[in-house]
Amino acid sequence: MIGQVIFIIILLGAAYLFGKNVARVRRNILLGRDTNRSDRPADRWAIMAKVALGQTKMVKRPVAAVMHFFIYVGFVIINLEVLEIMIDGIFGSHRVFSKPLGSLYGLLIGGFEILALLVLVSCVVFLARRNILKLKRFSGTEMTAWPKSDANYILAIEILLMSAFLTMNAADYKLQLLHFGHYVTAGSFPVSNLIAPLLPSGAGALVAIERGCWWFHIIGILAFLNYLPYSKHFHILLAFPNVYYSNLKPKGEFSNMASVTNEVKAMLDPSFVPETTEITRFGVKDVTDLTWKNLMEAYTCTECGRCTSVCPANITGKLLSPRKIMMDTRDRLTEVGNNIDKHGKDYTDDKTLLDNYITREELWACTTCNACVEACPVNINPLEIITEMRRYLVMEESQAPASLNNMFGNMENNGAPWKYSQADRLNWAEKA
Repeated sequence: MIGQVIFIIILLGAAYLFGKNVARVRRNILLGRDTNRSDRPADRWAIMAKVALGQTKMVKRPVAAVMHFFIYVGFVIINLEVLEIMIDGIFGSHRVFSKPLGSLYGLLIGGFEILALLVLVSCVVFLARRNILKLKRFSGTEMTAWPKSDANYILAIEILLMSAFLTMNAADYKLQLLHFGHYVTAGSFPVSNLIAPLLPSGAGALVAIERGCWWFHIIGILAFLNYLPYSKHFHILLAFPNVYYSNLKPKGEFSNMASVTNEVKAMLDPSFVPETTEITRFGVKDVTDLTWKNLMEAYTCTECGRCTSVCPANITGKLLSPRKIMMDTRDRLTEVGNNIDKHGKDYTDDKTLLDNYITREELWACTTCNACVEACPVNINPLEIITEMRRYLVMEESQAPASLNNMFGNMENNGAPWKYSQADRLNWAEKA
C-alpha cells in the first residue's frame, strides 16, 4: 500500500511539472504574431501522415533512417506497456493485462522485447556516430557543449531505460519459473531469457532486482518526460503539429505585407479604401515579430544538421548555418520567456534576435535556394526567418549590401535591375 501511495505521488508530481513546462512553452510560442495555417485540412493531414508518421524525408540518409525508425517505433509501442506499469503501480497489481489478453499478451511482450533490443542497439550506433566517427554535421560553431551533451544524455537515458526493462523482465521470468508469490506465468521473453542466467537464483534477490528495475524504469520515463521541454528531443511531441501546420504555398514564395499592399493599391486607385491594418514593424527584428509557427519550429528543431549540411553558403565557408538560425531563435525565445516570468510581460532587456544572436553577415550569406527547407525531416523553414529579418534591414534600416542598393536604385529609376534607361533597353537588338 505504501508503494502505491509513493507511486501516485510521484506520478501526480511528474504530471504537474510536465503540464507546467508545456504551458510555459505554449505561452512562449503564442508570443509570435498570428498567421492562418488552418486552410486545406485534407492536404495537411496527408502531409502529416507522409512526413511525420511515415518519416519519408528521413530515407535520404538510409542508415540514420533505419536506426531512427527502430527508436521511433520502439518509443511508441513500448510505451503501451507503460500503461500497464502505471495501472500496476496505482492498484498494486502485477501484469494486469495478462489475463484479459491471454495468448496475445505473450506475443505483445515478446514484440516489446525485440523492439527494446533494437532501440538499445540503435542508440549505441547513434552514440558511436556522434562520439567515435564524429560525423561532420554534428559539429559547428552552434554545437557547443550543451547541444552535444543533450544528445548524448538522451541516448544514454534510452539505453538505461531499455536495459532496465529487459532486466526487469529477466528477473520476472526467473520468478515465474520459481512460482514465487504473485509472479504467475505470463508473457513471452525472447530477449530477457538470454539475460536470465546472469541473474542470481535466490527469490529474494530476484524480487529486489525486478522491483528495482520496475521503479527505475517508470521513474526514468517520468523524469525523461519532464526533461523533454528543455531538450531538442521535444520534437517527439511537436513534430506532428509542426508538420501539420506546414506552409503549403510553393517553396520560395514570399508573403506580402498587408499594410504595404494597401498603400500600393491606394496609390493606383484613389477611390480604394484600405482596411485598417496595424503596422508594428516591417520584417523581423526580435522573436516577437515572428509568427507563432516560426516559434513552434524553433522548439521542434532536432539539431540534426541536415539543413546546414546541404546549405551552399555553409559548404563554401560562409558564416551561415540554418541550424544555428533555429537554435538562436529558440534560445532568444527562451530568454524572452524567462524575462516575462521574472519581470512581467512589459519588460525589455535591450536585446534582439538581430545582432545579439544572428549577425547580418549570416543573413546576407543566404542564397534563398530552399535546400535547408527541403532537407528538414519535419518541415522546418529557416529561410522564412532569414528573409523576414532581411526585410527589416531593408525596409526599416535601409541597410543592404551595395550591390542590392544599386539594384533597388535601378528598379526605382529605370524599372529594371540594370542601369540602362528604358529608352535604351532594346539597343542590343538594333546592333544585332
